[in-house]
Amino acid sequence: MTVVSQNADSHATRTSLLGRARERDPLAWSELVDLYGPLIAHWCGRCGLDPHAAADCTQEVFAAVARSIGKFETKHTSGSFRGWLWTITSNKAKDRHRADARHVRADGGSTAFRTLSDIPDPVTIPDEEPTGDDQLDELLARGLKQIRHEFADKTWRIFERAVIDEIPSATVAEEFDITAATVRQTRSRILRRLRQHLGQVG
Repeated sequence: MTVVSQNADSHATRTSLLGRARERDPLAWSELVDLYGPLIAHWCGRCGLDPHAAADCTQEVFAAVARSIGKFETKHTSGSFRGWLWTITSNKAKDRHRADARHVRADGGSTAFRTLSDIPDPVTIPDEEPTGDDQLDELLARGLKQIRHEFADKTWRIFERAVIDEIPSATVAEEFDITAATVRQTRSRILRRLRQHLGQVG
């Protein structure tokens, strides 16, 4: 019976993506932007920002993250980095709406008043994180792509068959000449690593 070998832990495995970003690792920041940038842009759109404003807001969110990421890791004992990102994003979107409103008031006159009425009210920004199934699936796919190199080819194929293809553990075990317990362990190990990579805490 073949036993699935485990790769020796790399620095990326020992230290979370958020931990490396906190240490100002350029690669970690690149991964973080690639991982969450599209989702933040989607949130900005749901908050009523046009594509140009959404791009600016996304940059502002990552700037805020760079200033405060240490606080997230020390203060959050449960929850997720994604939830924290949504809080920052919604606040930045509200700030942008308020700034737009002030700009219109500064222009003065009845025309400005009519224009002001067309600006989305900050209170219409969703209270809950506006992440649909499609956005979540895309986020998970980006996360899996980023951690793929940490696992041996066979380990990853077992994971894909069990999780992506949704094949029963017993069937996967027979296919790879391993035990069903090994399949479950492989699945759990990679999913646990994915949760860590995405910044879930607790």
